[in-house]
Amino acid sequence: MPSTTRRRSAALSIAAALTAAALAGCGGGGPDDSGAEGSGGSGPAKLTYWAWAPGMDKVVALWNKEHPDIRVTVKKQASGDDLVTKILTAAKAHEAPDLVQAEYQALPTLVSSDVLADLSGEEPVKEAEKEFAPGVWQQVTLGSDAVYAVPQDSGPMMFYYREDLFEQYGLDVPETWAEFADTARELRKKAPEKALTTFSANDPGLFAGLAQQAGARWWTTTGEQWKVGIDDAAGRKVADFWGGLVEEGAVGNQPMYTPAWNKALNDGSQIAWVSAVWAPGVLTTAAPDTKGKWAMAPLPQWSPGENRTGSWGGSTTAVTRDSEHQQAAAEFATWLNTDPEALAALVREGGIYPAATAAQTGGALSEAPGFFSNQPDFYTEAAEIAKTTAPGAWGPNVNVAYSAFRDRFGKAAKEKSDFGAALAAMERATVTDLKKQGFGVAG
Repeated sequence: MPSTTRRRSAALSIAAALTAAALAGCGGGGPDDSGAEGSGGSGPAKLTYWAWAPGMDKVVALWNKEHPDIRVTVKKQASGDDLVTKILTAAKAHEAPDLVQAEYQALPTLVSSDVLADLSGEEPVKEAEKEFAPGVWQQVTLGSDAVYAVPQDSGPMMFYYREDLFEQYGLDVPETWAEFADTARELRKKAPEKALTTFSANDPGLFAGLAQQAGARWWTTTGEQWKVGIDDAAGRKVADFWGGLVEEGAVGNQPMYTPAWNKALNDGSQIAWVSAVWAPGVLTTAAPDTKGKWAMAPLPQWSPGENRTGSWGGSTTAVTRDSEHQQAAAEFATWLNTDPEALAALVREGGIYPAATAAQTGGALSEAPGFFSNQPDFYTEAAEIAKTTAPGAWGPNVNVAYSAFRDRFGKAAKEKSDFGAALAAMERATVTDLKKQGFGVAG
């Protein structure tokens, strides 16, 4: 683990409180590309890229074909916490790869452990900012002047519903969360054996995205200290809303991704799902008999006329401080996530939803997912929704917060007890862990 002093320096950089000179010691101006052609070296720069997205080797082959001076080798990895643990271990031994596919919520953990280079001084990365929605770009800067990664894919959240069953039961697609609650109650009255949806506590990303839409900022920095705002007004609003629906039985309380959940989606016992742009892939396997019966709409809003969504999932391409070729790595990371040919290959080979706005319609996404052939404008609508992604705010111990969510909210959902108390416990666990690790915590 880095020392407390280094942790505080990381917190300062995340808060954009360090001067440009101080930032130079935390990445940005790292090792040059002396091994790359054209930089005074005698051979190509050889980069290693840890990634988990399917087909990444085929995408990288396009780069290697056109860039003999910068050769990239993909090493397939597990995703999520497993990769974070592995990269932290490698970095401690100064054996981290040049590049790593990192989820947005993992960036603060990697930054605070001095794993990632600041790319704000790299010209290709500077030019890349305009290719992404502001709310997405903010997640790779952590609200600072630094840039710790280039966005790769994103998960704007949406509302999915069985179009045929909404028509059958005379239900309107809810535009606000109040209408959503009324719709859930109306369905229960008309068809008690059916539920609009379920509240699931086995994937914290769903709740995090809903809180993000409501304006929550779970981690921020004040000077040299972290401030945790999980149990803030926005978070409580979301927790109380869903807790109330679960308690009264207006929605279910069963976890997602189970055989029972799949069956409910497939047989119409659950007729809607709050999810993200990647939902068609899940529905294809979870509810195969319902192809062509679903439709997608924007998330309900907290106030009429608002236009904001949260984010559930998504990853970036980051360059590590251990890389001896940071400039070359930054060039590749930018190409991978902004070049039209690369983006088309990412969609085709990896099935991702690109974070670059120009790639969210047309090309490989010119046709709706096969499961949504009844909604030909699926990706056009999704691109408009993606533009409204609210800023995210992640911290260095997301894994602890997520674990506390599964524990506390899992129990509350099962018992139909106070979600507000679960949220408060989640914040306490997060704050306790930050202090235990040596971080300064405000408030």
